[in-house]
Amino acid sequence: MMLAVPIALPLLAGAVLPAFRWKRKAARNAYVLGMTVLASLLLAWALAAPSQEPVELLRFTSRLTVSLKADGLGRLFAVLIAVLWPLTTLYALEYMQGEAKQDSFFAFFLMSYGVTLGIALSANLLTLYLFYELLSLSTLPLVMHGGSGASVQAGLKYLYYSLGGAAFAFIGLVYLVYFGGTTDFAYGGLFTQVDIRHSAQLRLGYLLCFLGFSVKAAVFPLHGWLPTASVAPTPVTALLHAVAVVKSGVFAIIRITYFSFGAALLQGSYAQHIPLALAAFTIVYGCAMAFRERHLKRRLAYSTVSNLSYILFGALLLTPQGLAAGLMHLVFHALMKITLFLAAGVYMVKAQADDVRDLRGLGRSMGLTSGVFVLGSLAMTGIPPLIGFISKWSLGVSAVTLGGALPVAGLVALLISAVLTGAYLMTPSFTLYTARRAEGAGEPEPLGLPMRITLLALAAAMVVLSFYNQPLLDFLTRTASGLM
Repeated sequence: MMLAVPIALPLLAGAVLPAFRWKRKAARNAYVLGMTVLASLLLAWALAAPSQEPVELLRFTSRLTVSLKADGLGRLFAVLIAVLWPLTTLYALEYMQGEAKQDSFFAFFLMSYGVTLGIALSANLLTLYLFYELLSLSTLPLVMHGGSGASVQAGLKYLYYSLGGAAFAFIGLVYLVYFGGTTDFAYGGLFTQVDIRHSAQLRLGYLLCFLGFSVKAAVFPLHGWLPTASVAPTPVTALLHAVAVVKSGVFAIIRITYFSFGAALLQGSYAQHIPLALAAFTIVYGCAMAFRERHLKRRLAYSTVSNLSYILFGALLLTPQGLAAGLMHLVFHALMKITLFLAAGVYMVKAQADDVRDLRGLGRSMGLTSGVFVLGSLAMTGIPPLIGFISKWSLGVSAVTLGGALPVAGLVALLISAVLTGAYLMTPSFTLYTARRAEGAGEPEPLGLPMRITLLALAAAMVVLSFYNQPLLDFLTRTASGLM
Protein backbone atom coordinates (compact mmCIF):
# COMPACT_ATOMS: atom_id res chain seq x y z
CA MET A 1 0.00 0.00 0.00
CA MET A 2 3.00 2.29 0.13
CA LEU A 3 2.41 3.44 -3.45
CA ALA A 4 -1.03 4.74 -2.49
CA VAL A 5 0.27 7.05 0.26
CA PRO A 6 1.98 9.74 -1.89
CA ILE A 7 -1.15 9.81 -4.07
CA ALA A 8 -3.62 10.04 -1.19
CA LEU A 9 -1.70 12.63 0.85
CA PRO A 10 -1.92 15.62 -1.54
CA LEU A 11 -5.50 14.65 -2.46
CA LEU A 12 -6.59 14.77 1.17
CA ALA A 13 -4.40 17.77 2.03
CA GLY A 14 -5.90 19.74 -0.84
CA ALA A 15 -9.47 18.69 -0.05
CA VAL A 16 -9.28 19.90 3.57
CA LEU A 17 -7.22 23.04 2.94
CA PRO A 18 -10.22 25.40 2.49
CA ALA A 19 -11.72 24.13 5.76
CA PHE A 20 -8.92 25.70 7.80
CA ARG A 21 -9.22 29.33 8.82
CA TRP A 22 -5.77 30.56 7.97
CA LYS A 23 -4.97 33.63 10.06
CA ARG A 24 -1.62 34.03 8.35
CA LYS A 25 -0.80 33.33 4.70
CA ALA A 26 2.66 32.21 5.79
CA ALA A 27 1.12 29.31 7.70
CA ARG A 28 -0.97 28.29 4.70
CA ASN A 29 2.02 28.52 2.41
CA ALA A 30 4.08 26.37 4.77
CA TYR A 31 1.27 23.81 4.79
CA VAL A 32 1.04 23.69 0.98
CA LEU A 33 4.78 23.46 0.41
CA GLY A 34 5.23 21.01 3.30
CA MET A 35 2.54 18.63 2.01
CA THR A 36 3.98 18.76 -1.50
CA VAL A 37 7.53 18.03 -0.36
CA LEU A 38 6.30 15.31 2.03
CA ALA A 39 4.41 13.59 -0.81
CA SER A 40 7.58 13.61 -2.93
CA LEU A 41 9.62 12.15 -0.07
CA LEU A 42 7.01 9.46 0.53
CA LEU A 43 7.11 8.60 -3.16
CA ALA A 44 10.90 8.19 -2.98
CA TRP A 45 10.43 5.92 0.04
CA ALA A 46 7.78 3.85 -1.75
CA LEU A 47 9.88 3.45 -4.92
CA ALA A 48 12.88 2.37 -2.86
CA ALA A 49 10.99 -0.62 -1.47
CA PRO A 50 12.32 -3.95 -2.77
CA SER A 51 8.90 -5.39 -3.61
CA GLN A 52 6.98 -3.72 -6.41
CA GLU A 53 4.01 -6.04 -6.74
CA PRO A 54 0.76 -4.44 -7.94
CA VAL A 55 -1.34 -2.87 -5.19
CA GLU A 56 -5.06 -3.49 -5.65
CA LEU A 57 -7.18 -0.61 -4.32
CA LEU A 58 -10.60 -1.55 -5.65
CA ARG A 59 -12.08 -4.58 -7.44
CA PHE A 60 -15.12 -4.28 -9.71
CA THR A 61 -14.82 -7.72 -11.32
CA SER A 62 -12.05 -10.26 -11.70
CA ARG A 63 -10.96 -8.43 -14.87
CA LEU A 64 -11.56 -4.83 -13.78
CA THR A 65 -9.56 -3.49 -10.85
CA VAL A 66 -8.11 -0.19 -9.71
CA SER A 67 -4.48 -1.03 -9.06
CA LEU A 68 -1.08 0.65 -8.72
CA LYS A 69 2.33 -0.51 -9.88
CA ALA A 70 5.77 1.07 -10.26
CA ASP A 71 7.43 -0.28 -13.40
CA GLY A 72 10.22 1.54 -15.25
CA LEU A 73 7.93 3.83 -17.23
CA GLY A 74 5.80 4.66 -14.20
CA ARG A 75 8.88 5.37 -12.08
CA LEU A 76 10.25 7.74 -14.71
CA PHE A 77 7.08 9.80 -14.93
CA ALA A 78 6.43 9.74 -11.19
CA VAL A 79 9.93 10.95 -10.31
CA LEU A 80 9.71 13.71 -12.92
CA ILE A 81 6.43 14.88 -11.34
CA ALA A 82 7.81 14.61 -7.81
CA VAL A 83 10.83 16.78 -8.65
CA LEU A 84 9.15 19.53 -10.66
CA TRP A 85 5.94 19.93 -8.64
CA PRO A 86 7.55 21.13 -5.38
CA LEU A 87 9.73 23.61 -7.30
CA THR A 88 6.68 25.02 -9.08
CA THR A 89 4.80 25.18 -5.78
CA LEU A 90 7.61 27.25 -4.26
CA TYR A 91 7.44 29.60 -7.26
CA ALA A 92 3.65 29.80 -6.99
CA LEU A 93 3.81 31.03 -3.39
CA GLU A 94 5.41 34.26 -4.62
CA TYR A 95 3.58 34.43 -7.95
CA MET A 96 0.12 34.24 -6.36
CA GLN A 97 0.74 37.04 -3.86
CA GLY A 98 -2.06 39.56 -4.22
CA GLU A 99 -4.27 37.15 -6.18
CA ALA A 100 -7.80 36.37 -5.06
CA LYS A 101 -9.08 32.92 -4.02
CA GLN A 102 -5.65 31.63 -3.07
CA ASP A 103 -6.99 28.92 -0.77
CA SER A 104 -9.06 27.31 -3.53
CA PHE A 105 -6.16 27.68 -5.97
CA PHE A 106 -3.71 25.83 -3.76
CA ALA A 107 -6.34 23.25 -2.83
CA PHE A 108 -6.77 22.19 -6.44
CA PHE A 109 -3.04 22.60 -7.03
CA LEU A 110 -2.36 20.00 -4.33
CA MET A 111 -5.08 17.64 -5.51
CA SER A 112 -3.80 17.78 -9.08
CA TYR A 113 -0.41 16.61 -7.80
CA GLY A 114 -1.92 13.48 -6.29
CA VAL A 115 -4.02 12.75 -9.37
CA THR A 116 -1.03 13.10 -11.72
CA LEU A 117 0.98 10.70 -9.56
CA GLY A 118 -1.97 8.30 -9.84
CA ILE A 119 -1.67 8.37 -13.64
CA ALA A 120 2.05 7.65 -13.44
CA LEU A 121 1.63 4.68 -11.09
CA SER A 122 -1.44 3.08 -12.71
CA ALA A 123 -1.11 -0.68 -13.16
CA ASN A 124 -3.79 -0.93 -15.85
CA LEU A 125 -5.69 1.16 -18.34
CA LEU A 126 -8.84 1.33 -16.21
CA THR A 127 -6.91 2.92 -13.33
CA LEU A 128 -5.14 5.30 -15.70
CA TYR A 129 -8.47 6.25 -17.29
CA LEU A 130 -10.08 7.03 -13.92
CA PHE A 131 -7.18 9.22 -12.78
CA TYR A 132 -7.04 10.77 -16.25
CA GLU A 133 -10.64 11.94 -15.90
CA LEU A 134 -10.02 13.15 -12.35
CA LEU A 135 -7.15 15.24 -13.74
CA SER A 136 -9.58 17.07 -16.02
CA LEU A 137 -11.82 17.85 -13.03
CA SER A 138 -8.99 18.94 -10.71
CA THR A 139 -7.25 21.17 -13.27
CA LEU A 140 -10.39 22.80 -14.68
CA PRO A 141 -10.78 25.21 -11.71
CA LEU A 142 -7.09 26.12 -12.09
CA VAL A 143 -7.55 27.02 -15.75
CA MET A 144 -10.63 29.10 -14.84
CA HIS A 145 -9.05 30.63 -11.73
CA GLY A 146 -8.87 34.17 -13.09
CA GLY A 147 -12.64 34.35 -13.33
CA SER A 148 -12.56 36.56 -16.43
CA GLY A 149 -14.54 35.88 -19.56
CA ALA A 150 -11.40 34.60 -21.27
CA SER A 151 -10.68 32.26 -18.35
CA VAL A 152 -14.21 30.85 -18.39
CA GLN A 153 -14.11 30.35 -22.16
CA ALA A 154 -10.70 28.64 -21.89
CA GLY A 155 -12.03 26.35 -19.16
CA LEU A 156 -15.13 25.40 -21.13
CA LYS A 157 -13.06 24.72 -24.24
CA TYR A 158 -10.71 22.55 -22.18
CA LEU A 159 -13.69 20.69 -20.71
CA TYR A 160 -15.39 20.06 -24.06
CA TYR A 161 -12.21 18.80 -25.66
CA SER A 162 -11.49 16.58 -22.63
CA LEU A 163 -14.97 15.05 -22.65
CA GLY A 164 -14.73 14.26 -26.35
CA GLY A 165 -11.30 12.71 -25.92
CA ALA A 166 -12.47 10.67 -22.94
CA ALA A 167 -15.25 9.14 -25.04
CA PHE A 168 -12.81 7.88 -27.67
CA ALA A 169 -10.35 6.66 -25.04
CA PHE A 170 -13.16 4.71 -23.38
CA ILE A 171 -13.81 2.88 -26.65
CA GLY A 172 -10.23 1.64 -26.59
CA LEU A 173 -10.75 0.46 -23.02
CA VAL A 174 -13.78 -1.55 -24.13
CA TYR A 175 -11.79 -3.14 -26.97
CA LEU A 176 -9.11 -4.27 -24.51
CA VAL A 177 -11.63 -5.83 -22.12
CA TYR A 178 -13.54 -7.58 -24.92
CA PHE A 179 -10.61 -8.98 -26.89
CA GLY A 180 -7.89 -9.14 -24.27
CA GLY A 181 -9.89 -10.03 -21.20
CA THR A 182 -7.97 -7.55 -19.03
CA THR A 183 -6.73 -3.98 -18.95
CA ASP A 184 -3.43 -4.79 -17.19
CA PHE A 185 -0.26 -3.22 -18.58
CA ALA A 186 2.35 -5.66 -19.87
CA TYR A 187 5.35 -4.78 -22.02
CA GLY A 188 4.69 -6.04 -25.54
CA GLY A 189 0.94 -5.70 -25.07
CA LEU A 190 -1.84 -8.19 -24.59
CA PHE A 191 -1.91 -9.37 -28.19
CA THR A 192 1.49 -10.77 -29.03
CA GLN A 193 -0.20 -13.68 -30.81
CA VAL A 194 -3.07 -11.93 -32.48
CA ASP A 195 -5.73 -13.93 -34.27
CA ILE A 196 -5.90 -12.52 -37.82
CA ARG A 197 -9.68 -12.39 -37.47
CA HIS A 198 -9.40 -9.77 -34.75
CA SER A 199 -6.38 -7.73 -35.81
CA ALA A 200 -8.46 -5.27 -37.90
CA GLN A 201 -10.83 -4.55 -35.02
CA LEU A 202 -7.96 -4.14 -32.57
CA ARG A 203 -6.12 -1.70 -34.81
CA LEU A 204 -9.28 0.35 -35.14
CA GLY A 205 -9.68 0.27 -31.36
CA TYR A 206 -6.10 1.46 -30.93
CA LEU A 207 -6.58 4.32 -33.39
CA LEU A 208 -9.73 5.50 -31.59
CA CYS A 209 -7.95 5.26 -28.24
CA PHE A 210 -4.97 7.17 -29.66
CA LEU A 211 -7.25 9.96 -30.86
CA GLY A 212 -8.90 10.11 -27.45
CA PHE A 213 -5.66 10.57 -25.55
CA SER A 214 -4.35 12.86 -28.32
CA VAL A 215 -6.62 15.61 -27.00
CA LYS A 216 -4.49 16.11 -23.91
CA ALA A 217 -1.34 15.37 -25.95
CA ALA A 218 -2.37 18.31 -28.19
CA VAL A 219 -1.96 16.46 -31.50
CA PHE A 220 -3.29 18.39 -34.52
CA PRO A 221 -6.24 18.95 -35.01
CA LEU A 222 -7.13 18.27 -31.36
CA HIS A 223 -4.76 20.89 -29.90
CA GLY A 224 -7.00 23.96 -29.90
CA TRP A 225 -7.64 24.03 -26.16
CA LEU A 226 -3.96 24.28 -25.17
CA PRO A 227 -3.00 27.79 -26.42
CA THR A 228 -6.32 29.09 -25.08
CA ALA A 229 -5.53 27.67 -21.63
CA SER A 230 -2.50 29.98 -21.39
CA VAL A 231 -4.79 32.49 -19.62
CA ALA A 232 -4.38 30.39 -16.47
CA PRO A 233 -1.86 31.53 -13.83
CA THR A 234 1.69 30.79 -14.91
CA PRO A 235 2.38 28.07 -12.28
CA VAL A 236 -0.63 26.22 -13.72
CA THR A 237 0.41 26.61 -17.35
CA ALA A 238 3.96 25.57 -16.47
CA LEU A 239 2.76 22.29 -14.96
CA LEU A 240 0.12 21.78 -17.66
CA HIS A 241 2.91 21.85 -20.24
CA ALA A 242 5.66 20.10 -18.27
CA VAL A 243 4.28 17.17 -16.32
CA ALA A 244 0.54 17.36 -15.72
CA VAL A 245 -2.09 17.40 -18.45
CA VAL A 246 -0.22 17.25 -21.76
CA LYS A 247 2.47 14.87 -20.56
CA SER A 248 -0.26 12.65 -19.10
CA GLY A 249 -1.73 12.45 -22.60
CA VAL A 250 1.63 11.48 -24.08
CA PHE A 251 2.23 9.02 -21.24
CA ALA A 252 -1.17 7.40 -21.86
CA ILE A 253 -0.42 7.00 -25.58
CA ILE A 254 2.90 5.32 -24.80
CA ARG A 255 1.11 3.01 -22.36
CA ILE A 256 -1.54 1.85 -24.82
CA THR A 257 1.01 1.54 -27.64
CA TYR A 258 3.59 -0.60 -25.87
CA PHE A 259 1.77 -2.01 -22.84
CA SER A 260 -1.82 -2.59 -24.04
CA PHE A 261 -2.20 -3.13 -27.78
CA GLY A 262 1.50 -3.81 -28.41
CA ALA A 263 3.95 -2.71 -31.10
CA ALA A 264 3.73 -6.09 -32.89
CA LEU A 265 0.04 -5.54 -33.62
CA LEU A 266 0.55 -2.01 -34.96
CA GLN A 267 3.84 -2.30 -36.87
CA GLY A 268 3.46 -1.46 -40.57
CA SER A 269 -0.31 -0.92 -40.42
CA TYR A 270 -2.49 2.17 -40.79
CA ALA A 271 -2.72 2.18 -36.98
CA GLN A 272 0.97 3.15 -36.97
CA HIS A 273 1.08 5.24 -40.15
CA ILE A 274 -1.81 7.61 -39.36
CA PRO A 275 -0.58 8.57 -35.85
CA LEU A 276 3.00 8.87 -37.15
CA ALA A 277 1.89 11.18 -39.96
CA LEU A 278 -0.17 13.29 -37.54
CA ALA A 279 2.84 13.58 -35.21
CA ALA A 280 5.17 14.65 -38.03
CA PHE A 281 2.70 17.28 -39.25
CA THR A 282 2.08 18.59 -35.73
CA ILE A 283 5.83 19.09 -35.20
CA VAL A 284 5.95 21.61 -38.06
CA TYR A 285 2.50 23.09 -37.48
CA GLY A 286 3.17 23.90 -33.83
CA CYS A 287 6.45 25.65 -34.64
CA ALA A 288 4.89 27.64 -37.48
CA MET A 289 2.09 28.86 -35.21
CA ALA A 290 4.58 29.71 -32.45
CA PHE A 291 6.58 31.80 -34.94
CA ARG A 292 3.44 33.82 -35.76
CA GLU A 293 2.31 34.28 -32.15
CA ARG A 294 3.38 37.46 -30.29
CA HIS A 295 1.87 36.71 -26.87
CA LEU A 296 4.70 35.13 -24.91
CA LYS A 297 2.80 32.36 -23.13
CA ARG A 298 0.78 31.47 -26.23
CA ARG A 299 4.03 31.27 -28.21
CA LEU A 300 5.36 28.82 -25.63
CA ALA A 301 2.07 26.91 -25.77
CA TYR A 302 2.39 26.35 -29.52
CA SER A 303 5.98 25.31 -28.89
CA THR A 304 4.59 22.62 -26.58
CA VAL A 305 2.20 21.46 -29.30
CA SER A 306 5.22 20.85 -31.50
CA ASN A 307 7.45 19.26 -28.88
CA LEU A 308 4.85 16.83 -27.59
CA SER A 309 4.77 15.32 -31.06
CA TYR A 310 8.56 14.97 -30.94
CA ILE A 311 7.97 12.50 -28.11
CA LEU A 312 5.14 10.75 -29.94
CA PHE A 313 7.15 10.56 -33.14
CA GLY A 314 9.92 8.67 -31.34
CA ALA A 315 7.46 6.34 -29.61
CA LEU A 316 5.47 5.68 -32.79
CA LEU A 317 8.55 4.43 -34.62
CA LEU A 318 7.73 1.29 -32.60
CA THR A 319 11.36 0.45 -31.90
CA PRO A 320 13.12 0.36 -28.52
CA GLN A 321 15.58 2.96 -29.81
CA GLY A 322 12.76 5.28 -30.89
CA LEU A 323 10.92 4.86 -27.59
CA ALA A 324 14.08 5.59 -25.58
CA ALA A 325 14.65 8.77 -27.63
CA GLY A 326 11.02 9.80 -27.11
CA LEU A 327 11.25 9.25 -23.35
CA MET A 328 14.47 11.24 -23.28
CA HIS A 329 12.71 14.17 -24.91
CA LEU A 330 9.80 13.76 -22.50
CA VAL A 331 12.16 14.34 -19.57
CA PHE A 332 14.26 17.05 -21.18
CA HIS A 333 11.29 18.93 -22.64
CA ALA A 334 9.59 18.97 -19.23
CA LEU A 335 12.66 20.63 -17.73
CA MET A 336 13.17 23.10 -20.59
CA LYS A 337 9.53 24.09 -20.92
CA ILE A 338 8.84 24.58 -17.22
CA THR A 339 11.93 26.81 -17.10
CA LEU A 340 10.73 28.94 -20.01
CA PHE A 341 7.19 29.26 -18.65
CA LEU A 342 8.33 30.24 -15.17
CA ALA A 343 10.73 32.81 -16.62
CA ALA A 344 7.87 34.14 -18.75
CA GLY A 345 5.74 34.40 -15.62
CA VAL A 346 8.42 36.51 -13.95
CA TYR A 347 8.42 38.89 -16.90
CA MET A 348 4.64 39.15 -16.70
CA VAL A 349 4.27 39.84 -12.97
CA LYS A 350 7.48 41.81 -12.35
CA ALA A 351 7.70 43.83 -15.58
CA GLN A 352 4.13 43.60 -17.00
CA ALA A 353 5.64 42.11 -20.16
CA ASP A 354 3.34 39.57 -21.81
CA ASP A 355 4.21 40.31 -25.46
CA VAL A 356 7.51 39.16 -26.97
CA ARG A 357 8.13 42.79 -28.00
CA ASP A 358 7.90 43.83 -24.35
CA LEU A 359 11.03 41.80 -23.57
CA ARG A 360 13.28 44.30 -25.37
CA GLY A 361 15.99 45.60 -23.11
CA LEU A 362 14.97 43.60 -20.03
CA GLY A 363 18.23 41.65 -20.05
CA ARG A 364 19.99 44.51 -18.27
CA SER A 365 17.47 45.00 -15.46
CA MET A 366 16.35 41.37 -15.06
CA GLY A 367 19.66 39.59 -15.35
CA LEU A 368 18.82 36.29 -13.61
CA THR A 369 15.46 35.80 -15.33
CA SER A 370 16.87 36.72 -18.73
CA GLY A 371 19.90 34.47 -18.34
CA VAL A 372 17.66 31.52 -17.45
CA PHE A 373 15.28 32.33 -20.33
CA VAL A 374 18.16 32.43 -22.83
CA LEU A 375 19.57 29.16 -21.48
CA GLY A 376 16.17 27.49 -21.84
CA SER A 377 15.78 28.92 -25.36
CA LEU A 378 19.21 27.65 -26.42
CA ALA A 379 18.38 24.20 -25.05
CA MET A 380 14.95 24.12 -26.69
CA THR A 381 16.46 25.17 -30.03
CA GLY A 382 18.83 22.22 -29.81
CA ILE A 383 22.17 23.99 -29.50
CA PRO A 384 24.93 21.48 -28.55
CA PRO A 385 25.81 20.31 -25.99
CA LEU A 386 22.58 21.20 -24.17
CA ILE A 387 19.84 18.67 -23.38
CA GLY A 388 17.58 19.70 -26.26
CA PHE A 389 20.29 18.78 -28.75
CA ILE A 390 20.84 15.38 -27.10
CA SER A 391 17.21 14.27 -27.31
CA LYS A 392 16.59 15.71 -30.80
CA TRP A 393 19.74 14.07 -32.12
CA SER A 394 18.61 10.74 -30.67
CA LEU A 395 15.22 11.11 -32.34
CA GLY A 396 16.86 11.82 -35.70
CA VAL A 397 19.20 8.85 -35.39
CA SER A 398 16.25 6.60 -34.51
CA ALA A 399 14.36 7.74 -37.62
CA VAL A 400 17.37 7.23 -39.91
CA THR A 401 18.05 3.79 -38.42
CA LEU A 402 14.50 2.61 -39.07
CA GLY A 403 14.23 4.11 -42.57
CA GLY A 404 11.09 4.32 -44.67
CA ALA A 405 9.05 7.20 -46.05
CA LEU A 406 7.27 8.33 -42.88
CA PRO A 407 10.32 8.20 -40.57
CA VAL A 408 12.31 10.20 -43.14
CA ALA A 409 9.44 12.69 -43.47
CA GLY A 410 9.48 12.98 -39.70
CA LEU A 411 13.23 13.65 -39.81
CA VAL A 412 12.61 16.48 -42.27
CA ALA A 413 9.93 17.82 -39.92
CA LEU A 414 12.46 17.77 -37.07
CA LEU A 415 14.93 19.81 -39.14
CA ILE A 416 12.29 22.37 -40.16
CA SER A 417 11.18 22.59 -36.55
CA ALA A 418 14.73 23.25 -35.36
CA VAL A 419 15.00 26.26 -37.68
CA LEU A 420 11.63 27.66 -36.66
CA THR A 421 12.35 27.09 -32.95
CA GLY A 422 15.54 29.07 -33.27
CA ALA A 423 13.58 31.88 -34.93
CA TYR A 424 10.74 32.18 -32.40
CA LEU A 425 12.87 31.72 -29.26
CA MET A 426 16.26 33.19 -30.10
CA THR A 427 14.89 36.40 -31.64
CA PRO A 428 13.36 37.61 -28.34
CA SER A 429 16.43 36.30 -26.52
CA PHE A 430 18.64 38.59 -28.60
CA THR A 431 16.36 41.59 -28.11
CA LEU A 432 16.65 41.16 -24.35
CA TYR A 433 20.17 42.55 -24.64
CA THR A 434 20.37 44.32 -27.99
CA ALA A 435 17.22 46.47 -27.95
CA ARG A 436 16.19 49.36 -25.73
CA ARG A 437 13.23 49.43 -23.39
CA ALA A 438 10.23 51.33 -24.62
CA GLU A 439 10.00 54.89 -23.35
CA GLY A 440 7.78 55.18 -20.32
CA ALA A 441 8.23 51.55 -19.29
CA GLY A 442 8.66 51.30 -15.55
CA GLU A 443 11.43 49.52 -13.72
CA PRO A 444 10.77 45.82 -13.05
CA GLU A 445 10.06 44.70 -9.50
CA PRO A 446 12.83 42.68 -7.85
CA LEU A 447 12.53 38.90 -7.58
CA GLY A 448 11.78 37.34 -4.24
CA LEU A 449 13.70 34.40 -2.84
CA PRO A 450 11.19 31.69 -3.92
CA MET A 451 11.40 32.69 -7.58
CA ARG A 452 15.18 33.03 -7.42
CA ILE A 453 15.61 29.56 -5.93
CA THR A 454 13.27 27.99 -8.49
CA LEU A 455 14.91 29.56 -11.54
CA LEU A 456 18.44 28.78 -10.32
CA ALA A 457 17.52 25.16 -9.52
CA LEU A 458 16.01 24.59 -12.96
CA ALA A 459 18.93 26.22 -14.75
CA ALA A 460 21.39 24.13 -12.75
CA ALA A 461 19.46 20.95 -13.59
CA MET A 462 19.60 21.73 -17.32
CA VAL A 463 23.34 22.31 -17.20
CA VAL A 464 24.07 19.20 -15.11
CA LEU A 465 21.98 16.92 -17.33
CA SER A 466 23.67 18.32 -20.43
CA PHE A 467 27.02 16.97 -19.25
CA TYR A 468 26.08 14.15 -16.88
CA ASN A 469 23.19 12.11 -18.23
CA GLN A 470 24.50 8.60 -18.80
CA PRO A 471 22.70 6.99 -15.81
CA LEU A 472 19.42 8.47 -17.04
CA LEU A 473 20.05 7.35 -20.62
CA ASP A 474 20.86 3.81 -19.42
CA PHE A 475 17.62 3.73 -17.43
CA LEU A 476 15.62 4.93 -20.45
CA THR A 477 17.21 2.29 -22.68
CA ARG A 478 16.34 -0.49 -20.23
CA THR A 479 12.81 0.84 -19.83
CA ALA A 480 12.28 1.07 -23.59
CA SER A 481 13.46 -2.54 -23.95
CA GLY A 482 11.05 -3.82 -21.32
CA LEU A 483 13.77 -4.57 -18.76
CA MET A 484 12.45 -2.22 -16.05
